[in-house]
Amino acid sequence: MDISASKRNTLSTVVVKKENYLFRLKKNASNHWQLYLLMLLPIIYLIIFKYVPMYGALIAFKNYLPTKGVWGSDWVGLKHFDRFFHSYEFVRIMKNTVLLSIYSLFAGFPFPIILALSLNYVNSRFFKKSVQMITYAPHFISVVVMVGIILQMMDPRVGLIQKIMKFIGLPTINFMGIPEWFSHVFVWSGIWQNVGFSCIIYLAALAAVDPSLHEAAVVDGANKVRRMWHVDLPGIMPVAVILLIMNTGHVLDIGFEKVLLLQNPLNMSSSEVIDTFVYKVGLASTAINYSYSSAIGLFKSVINLILLVLVNRIARQLGQTSLW
Repeated sequence: MDISASKRNTLSTVVVKKENYLFRLKKNASNHWQLYLLMLLPIIYLIIFKYVPMYGALIAFKNYLPTKGVWGSDWVGLKHFDRFFHSYEFVRIMKNTVLLSIYSLFAGFPFPIILALSLNYVNSRFFKKSVQMITYAPHFISVVVMVGIILQMMDPRVGLIQKIMKFIGLPTINFMGIPEWFSHVFVWSGIWQNVGFSCIIYLAALAAVDPSLHEAAVVDGANKVRRMWHVDLPGIMPVAVILLIMNTGHVLDIGFEKVLLLQNPLNMSSSEVIDTFVYKVGLASTAINYSYSSAIGLFKSVINLILLVLVNRIARQLGQTSLW
């Protein structure tokens, strides 16, 4: 009897809490309906363009034929995943994708922070704005134009870089024809294009640092380098951790446009990544296989999700800011 009474009391408590929560939610929605209405548009966007397309992931487990449709196609389970895991291209594609992602992540992560810290201590407003504009401008260049600039700069015959190397007595190098150079060209051109955009985020975070901390550091005799290390870096660390977590969630998501445009038969061994492989199998091949390409894309998304959750948990356990 005591156990039953305890269960009833617990159940009634849960019901009362739920009713109170619904009442507060209804009252809050009636008082701030404008905010809820404003939030409705992005929610509809997420549902239509993010959640509804998940229905198409079913074809990764089917032998999809457009004539039969998604539900009419034969169910094959993990056949396409097994085919990808045992293909002779799997190791090479995964190796290239992981190496490019990690290289881009760790090489590109500190430069926006360094640039933001440097600009934060510049006294000349004109110089600061000029540097920001110059470093931010490449972000607006399209991928096609960017690749065209890279290919022209590194052309073995007429490229500017080759001319400079000849002038200083160094032998010319066919950068786009040597597989080992592809990752360097891809990563550092991406850093040049995006460092200014990322720098703006850190500059906004630096603006929120308490000025009294700098005043106290100056009184204690700290120079600019010490102030950067002991005041500015701890102040922007939550933003840096959030960006690092979000970038880690895209480790396998290189993007196929720039890689595809930089590819040629000479550097294919180091430039073929998951995204370009999915594009070639799913769209560019004469024998289009929608299910196989969808299985590869779903595998990539699942790995990205696992890495995102794992890094977020590690950051939370270390006492840093986390996404959730």
